[in-house]
Amino acid sequence: MMEWLQLLLPAWIMGILLVFLTAPLGCLMLWRRMSFFADTMAHGTLLGVAIAGALSLPLWLGVAGTAVLLVAILWALHDNRLPNDALLALCSATLLCSGLLFIQHVPSLRPELLSYLFGDLLSIDWPDLPVFTLIIALSLVILYRFWQPQIQFAIDPDIAISEGVNANWQRLIFMLLLALFTVLALRAVGSLLMGALLVIPALSARLLANSPKQMVIWAFVLAQVGVSVGLWSSAALNISTGLSIVLCMALTFAVIFITQKLKNQTQAA
Repeated sequence: MMEWLQLLLPAWIMGILLVFLTAPLGCLMLWRRMSFFADTMAHGTLLGVAIAGALSLPLWLGVAGTAVLLVAILWALHDNRLPNDALLALCSATLLCSGLLFIQHVPSLRPELLSYLFGDLLSIDWPDLPVFTLIIALSLVILYRFWQPQIQFAIDPDIAISEGVNANWQRLIFMLLLALFTVLALRAVGSLLMGALLVIPALSARLLANSPKQMVIWAFVLAQVGVSVGLWSSAALNISTGLSIVLCMALTFAVIFITQKLKNQTQAA
């Protein structure tokens, strides 16, 4: 039992800390209809991993550099004639293919490919936690500072702009925070599942909440449950941590959705 605790406790703490960021960011992403953006950023991390491996750089540096570069590319590609979801799909596919292609030509990265794709939260150790905690705390301070204009811009951009909200500045802050999240979440759930970590708890919370504040709180609670149950289940069943966490969150969504449907049908009858 003690061996399990020594292995799981740092990972569990990391998962709990990460949820403080995933809940508000996931809700903002849903309100702004930018679910594709998380997947695009996540797929870009693979390219960052490959570049870092090829240049013998720290992985976090490659991932962070690629994330910032992607924000700059999306910023440059912003055009009212081009739908955002189409641009994100273009970037997502391009980055994923580029990352996998690079990794194929960096032999040292091939054995760890699955952990980059699906995460390995159990690789988190005690020395990693202070750095992660500091980054998450800094992100939360920034998010708290700009929370109100972010909500205003998410709900109705035109009204927000008329009230003096700087749309470009708020868009940039949001994208940079998501870029920072991808750096943190790579080890937790991998590049393919980051979007799910953001979207599923927020989607479940939307079924239960009656206000933005309630939605963030519900997303936080449901994400904590998903991370905790998923982490301990992965250890007990000897399966990938990232897969287990996302499947637990998806199962929670299914239960809430079915319960809500049955409740509505009963009330209608």
